[in-house]
Amino acid sequence: MLLQNLKIFFETLFSFDSKYPLLFTRFGFWAFFAIVFAVFSLLRNRILLRNAYLFFVSLFFYYKTSGFFVLMLIITVLYGYFIARRIDRLKSRGWRKFYMILGVVLNLSVLIYFKYAYFFTDLYNSLFHSNVEVVNYLAKWTDGFIGREYFDCSKILLPVGISFFTFQNISYIVDVYKNRIHHVGNIFDFGFYLTFFPQLVSGPIVRAEQFIPQIHKKYFLSRKQFGIAVFWILNGLLKKIILSDYLAVNFVNRVFANPLLFTGFENLMSLFVYSLQVYADFSGYTDMATGMAMLMGFYLPKNFDSPYKSTNPGEFWKRWHISLSSWLKDYLYIPLGGNRKGNVRTGINLMITMLLGGLWHGASWNFVIWGGLNGIGILIYKRWRFMTDGIKTMATLLLFAIMLVLNYLYDLPLFKIGIVWLGVIFAGTMTGAIYRVFAGDVHSSGTGKVTLWISKSWNVFLTFIFISFTRLFFRSSSNLNPAEESIYAWRTAKEMVSMIGGQWHFDQILQILYAHRFVFTLFVLGMIIHWLPERWKRWYRLNFAMMPMWVMVLAVVLAVFVLYQFITAEVQPFIYFQF
Repeated sequence: MLLQNLKIFFETLFSFDSKYPLLFTRFGFWAFFAIVFAVFSLLRNRILLRNAYLFFVSLFFYYKTSGFFVLMLIITVLYGYFIARRIDRLKSRGWRKFYMILGVVLNLSVLIYFKYAYFFTDLYNSLFHSNVEVVNYLAKWTDGFIGREYFDCSKILLPVGISFFTFQNISYIVDVYKNRIHHVGNIFDFGFYLTFFPQLVSGPIVRAEQFIPQIHKKYFLSRKQFGIAVFWILNGLLKKIILSDYLAVNFVNRVFANPLLFTGFENLMSLFVYSLQVYADFSGYTDMATGMAMLMGFYLPKNFDSPYKSTNPGEFWKRWHISLSSWLKDYLYIPLGGNRKGNVRTGINLMITMLLGGLWHGASWNFVIWGGLNGIGILIYKRWRFMTDGIKTMATLLLFAIMLVLNYLYDLPLFKIGIVWLGVIFAGTMTGAIYRVFAGDVHSSGTGKVTLWISKSWNVFLTFIFISFTRLFFRSSSNLNPAEESIYAWRTAKEMVSMIGGQWHFDQILQILYAHRFVFTLFVLGMIIHWLPERWKRWYRLNFAMMPMWVMVLAVVLAVFVLYQFITAEVQPFIYFQF
């Protein structure tokens, strides 16, 4: 019986079950991490052995998350290592450039094959009126090699985190080529850098120049750093389970699944609530990854900086998914020419970057539209900030009038949304302009601080609404099989627009608020915490870190108890796993 039980235990331990991947929100992961950390503590200052150990642990973690796609990850490690080593040893600029391009092409080919096969096949069929079907050639070749039909050749599955580790590999190869860093001496160190399991499947995208110097240092963790690490782990779990999962299961998922069954108010609120959900989900993962890495003596780059405090779309992208935004700027926007070649070229470079940034998130035209809308928002703001109050007021009034005419002629929901949105902007712009005419220089007046605070709050409010509306296209493309995205995503977006821009029954709003009172209360509390001044957050973070150990243990127990009350029957995967 004992041998049988041991056999079952090891079969379960070393098998992959797609229904039960190793997620941060599962108890099994924390048991896994406890064992990993216990062994790590024995090896912490034997640097090469420690790095090799974490490399193999990360491969095992990815296997438990994505199954046999771990073989693809190993291949990615191998060609990234050997190509960069070759670049570092060569003196000829031409050959160095050849191998750099080879490395970039290999990474992009892997990404395109697994992530964009359906997208480009559908595009090809639409352009040439053909009926080409996607075939998983890797599965077909593997079946041929082993001599039996084991894999499904009719569809291509998306490996978890492929966009993150391919981009990380590209940045490493390019940085070696540009002599920003030297190639890592052995494959275990490089494999550890590329596959470090806390950030492997959802980032942040770590630059080699930031992380590789850390992997050669001896382990050090102060009492304060330990407390901060525990805080980040708990903070991430609370964000994910209490905010993200609860809001998704009890409101957002329901509305997006059947927009026509809900009122325009509920559809609109689902966009706002989703903005908090996706932030809590992604930043929650980053917080946990940061905390786990810190416990092992490593520091990941900051990936979020209270993005909903942004006063314009450009600032938002400096605060949201910072590692991706900076990657796109350094490896796409600047090589395209950046802002060095005049306003027109700068605008084109920006739009290309934002469109490709949208496509990075998923193989759907909805993601491209989402990226394009953010790009347009940034370009408009770049012009808007240099306009006088009079021009701003006249421009918004003109756009408002145009939207009224379009709605009169065509009576479409989208134009009704435009009327309300432009009407709000016009009213705010005109009010601000009139105030400044009569109040003079607000900086020199006694009420200057209050006026500036109101102005900033208004801009934060408008930016949040704009970003939330663009997420209509982002969310309607999420959580779908790549083969289905292009078919259903656009329909979901159109249905939500039709409901938001349709007839509203204002007498039902109080009933709706009461029916979803727990969801909306949690949403308001989440936004209030998000908008707290950074110095307040730093204060309670440091105070938690310096609590006596027994108090910290009690806080952890209490947090786990609260989390248990919010855990949903069906575990919600992290949103950015699909990217």
